[in-house]
Amino acid sequence: MNHQSDQYYIKQVLEGDANAFSTLVERYQNLVYTVIYRMVRNKEEAEEVAQDTFIKAYRSLSNYRGEAKFSTWLYTIAYRKSLDAIKTKKRFVATELIEEISEGEVTNVNDALSYLQDKERKQIISDSILKLPEEEAAIITLYYFEEKSVKEIKDIIGLTEDNIKIKLYRSRKKLYSILKYHVSPEINTSNGRAI
Repeated sequence: MNHQSDQYYIKQVLEGDANAFSTLVERYQNLVYTVIYRMVRNKEEAEEVAQDTFIKAYRSLSNYRGEAKFSTWLYTIAYRKSLDAIKTKKRFVATELIEEISEGEVTNVNDALSYLQDKERKQIISDSILKLPEEEAAIITLYYFEEKSVKEIKDIIGLTEDNIKIKLYRSRKKLYSILKYHVSPEINTSNGRAI
């Protein structure tokens, strides 16, 4: 695996080595696809939007100023391309009715999740994120899976830091509410403790 910085490859591309961009694609393709998929919720469409994202990034690379990390700049393109795809399809994804969940129930859900096998747990969490509204799914993915800071998410999505924090809090509560139904067999309802 190549350990050169993103800036090294960007410089190579800008100097005429188009093949250097493939390293950046390899480095970020899975992460970009994940963010997009959680918004558009269709594998084929996500692959197409991811491809469009990298094409736009390649064509716009000379406009990248390095004020934010390359990954933040790239995720901004991916986020906007995802929104465009959603608007183009004029799809209105029905989200499930999500009930409020107490802090105690959050603990019970966490306890129950810890008893599941790692692969099963990851799949349940991934499926549950897809039930969140698109913007919330993107924020949760960027914060927890891509480990982006609130400031970086603000730069990607274009909301204030306070709005991001509020959406993170509300999205987590919604996500736990959804997860509660996936792990309910793991929770003993008579005393509310994981068994």
